[in-house]
Amino acid sequence: MSRQGAFDQPVRRHRRDPEGHREAILEAARQTFTERGYARTTLREIARRAGVTHGLITRQFTSKELLFLAAVPGNRDLEQVAAGDAETLPDRVAHAFVQRMETDAAHDPLVALLRSAASDEGSAAELLLAMQQRSVTVYRSVLAPGTPPDFGDDLDTRVALLGSHLIGVAFSRYIARTEPLASMPSEELTRHLARTLRHILEG
Repeated sequence: MSRQGAFDQPVRRHRRDPEGHREAILEAARQTFTERGYARTTLREIARRAGVTHGLITRQFTSKELLFLAAVPGNRDLEQVAAGDAETLPDRVAHAFVQRMETDAAHDPLVALLRSAASDEGSAAELLLAMQQRSVTVYRSVLAPGTPPDFGDDLDTRVALLGSHLIGVAFSRYIARTEPLASMPSEELTRHLARTLRHILEG
């Protein structure tokens, strides 16, 4: 077999447990989305890296969009971060966001999505809208439990503003690297972010 042929073969991991396959797929997805961007990533490439079949990915995640949403750390972990007292929700969100980005922003799928947004506006808009819709559901369960999505309040708007604010911070600090955010100590950034998020969520 040629060297190129060996490269094209799936990296077989011989896992039998579904959870093991799922974690391998998510890890491969995070790496591939970060390296190639959303538009240039294919499910077949993710399957090859994870050592699974294309069919297994579609059975577990249905589509590339849903796989991306499952792979993005902030979106994936939102329920866990949001759970708790509504009063301290802004603090938890700010801390989790800054900690996640400070740990490995260069390999974060959301940063990769923002980098590629200019060349693939349609995909970026669809994914950000899907993330926003999920965020509304999670935040409503904490801030207005028991109310339906069409309750008539402005929570959807506040969640959209919160998401836009986080995206702006991510772009300014981790992509454009503009001051004063670029060199601000992470503890100070967390404090400022918690304050602004509290204003957005509580009015």
